[in-house]
Amino acid sequence: MKKLKKRRRKMTLNTKRQITGYIFILPLILGFFMFLVNPLIESLQMSFSNVKLQPGQGGFVLEPVGFGNYEQALLVDPEFNRLIVEEITQMLIDVPSILIFSFLVAILLNQAFKGRGLVRAIFFLPVVLSSGVIVGLDAENQLLQEMGEVVQAEDTSTSITGYLQTILGGDANSMMGQYMQIIFDVINHIYDIAIASGIQIIIFLTALQSISATTFEAAKIEGCDAWACFWKITLPMVSPMILVNFIYTVVDFFVASDSEVMTKITDAMMADLNYGFSSAMAWIYFVIIMVILGVCTAIISKKVFYYE
Repeated sequence: MKKLKKRRRKMTLNTKRQITGYIFILPLILGFFMFLVNPLIESLQMSFSNVKLQPGQGGFVLEPVGFGNYEQALLVDPEFNRLIVEEITQMLIDVPSILIFSFLVAILLNQAFKGRGLVRAIFFLPVVLSSGVIVGLDAENQLLQEMGEVVQAEDTSTSITGYLQTILGGDANSMMGQYMQIIFDVINHIYDIAIASGIQIIIFLTALQSISATTFEAAKIEGCDAWACFWKITLPMVSPMILVNFIYTVVDFFVASDSEVMTKITDAMMADLNYGFSSAMAWIYFVIIMVILGVCTAIISKKVFYYE
């Protein structure tokens, strides 16, 4: 009993926090090993094989083909490489836009004003509306489909951003024209950016509220203005959540339902029943995402400020 009491006394606050963190992620770890490890291994085996279904026996047979499926995806298929490049290019535009937009909205929602709770709910509402059930109902809505067809058939309709792009875009081959093209792409996707920013806004808002008000009061006494407080206090203390939101946003972007790469992988599996080829594309896609996350995380981690 005395030894147990001594061990409890030696346990530091940091150790207790680590134990609490492991307890929270324990269900995820158990679920991963119980339900995901075996499908991952089978998918990897399929990527190196030609999968032949056996309907009568209710199973399948794997015929090893080596790297044949990978060669078909990278060297033979005319679309896969192009879709990967387009996906990464769009990611370089959308992910920073989502992070900046969600951070600015979180700063605004952190201010004290009447109806703040309602405004927060409104910004989180797109996350609920973009759930699988709502999207499915929306996709099957005949009225919305007909309205979309009418809008697309109207040749004379031109958006405001279209007119501005014509006026300010200039030469598309020039450096300024390319920058303006990126800006207008972000403006045209502002609705998608707002929908994809709900979770990030909540994470940033939680991080902002965790900053002690006394820190800002002490800084103001020392003569810091709002601009200096933002760069010296707010941004460094929120920087760990920037890394978290970056990882979440990148993963959410690459596995989105409207991803053309995901659509191609799904079509190869469901429509063509080519499980080996689809598994190879999925693993290539997975490795590319992990490399992007690893490189970007290593770069961002150097700028992250951790405080007790």
